[in-house]
Amino acid sequence: MAERTVFQSISQRHVVSLGAQASVWEAACVMTRANCGSVLILDTLGTILGILTERDLMTRVLAKALSPEATLVRDVMTPHPQTVGPDMKVSEAVLIMIERGFRHLPIVSPADKILGVFSVRDALPREIGDAVSLAEFNDQVNDALG
Repeated sequence: MAERTVFQSISQRHVVSLGAQASVWEAACVMTRANCGSVLILDTLGTILGILTERDLMTRVLAKALSPEATLVRDVMTPHPQTVGPDMKVSEAVLIMIERGFRHLPIVSPADKILGVFSVRDALPREIGDAVSLAEFNDQVNDALG
């Protein structure tokens, strides 16, 4: 069985997004309605400015006792998130997530069209296992090279 690409694996094909002036409360409501763990923050031309995730809400808003109604997404989002192409293999995307501590990766076409967001939840256990094995191998190589 050929390994799936990130685009083949995403469960939601519609993009959940807001403008940078939206409040954190609005973002949480949008994410709840869409049953997703992230929202892309876009400028007026549809370019990705950032991503706001459940983890961002917890660590950058709740843990700091900020008001969700008064806090803007642009102030707590992860700016300029790494993106991946639609043909990237799932295990490669999971490896990026492991190495960099992400749980969400926007998928962008070669023409810069936003196609969706790959979440670690979209990966199958086999694909996660492949990525973990590759991460462990990379660590061993780095240790050996000093």
